[in-house]
Amino acid sequence: MQCPSCHFNQTKVIESRTTEKAQSIRRRRECLQCHHRFTTYERIEFVAITVIKKDGSTESFDRSKVLRGIVRACEKTGIESELLDSIVDNLESEIENQFPREITSKQIGNLVLKQLSQISQVAYIRFASVYENFTSIEDFVATLKKLQNSPENSGNDPEPQSPISDSENKKNQTTNQE
Repeated sequence: MQCPSCHFNQTKVIESRTTEKAQSIRRRRECLQCHHRFTTYERIEFVAITVIKKDGSTESFDRSKVLRGIVRACEKTGIESELLDSIVDNLESEIENQFPREITSKQIGNLVLKQLSQISQVAYIRFASVYENFTSIEDFVATLKKLQNSPENSGNDPEPQSPISDSENKKNQTTNQE
């Protein structure tokens, strides 16, 4: 590191500590020639990810835009905001690991749907209806069937319960026979 005062190329680190949220490291340094002290910061450099939209235009990945879509899909479902933030964190991490420079909006939508299918079928349908641009009831029905037949949901749905209990059914049958 070059000294900002005398431009000498050798310095020593006097103190190091992480900043808030451990996003960077603050270092106090001292020049070995003029003994001038100064502060440097070391941060992780993230490569900006470009999103290729349906119409071919591009824009930078925007975490808040994805979060807004997920929040809208999860309204009135009782899902806590911390979980939604966690979903976006996981999504962002997955994107950075699998797609180093570019990703399509379709791929982002599929990743969001994958996350939502694990936490709420209602949120999944809501998000899919906007993301897939549903235009008819058939679109909803096809997505519901797809969701119902997915491996995550097989065997998880409880058996539908009759509004009348078994003991009431027997009582009604006995009464009807008399």
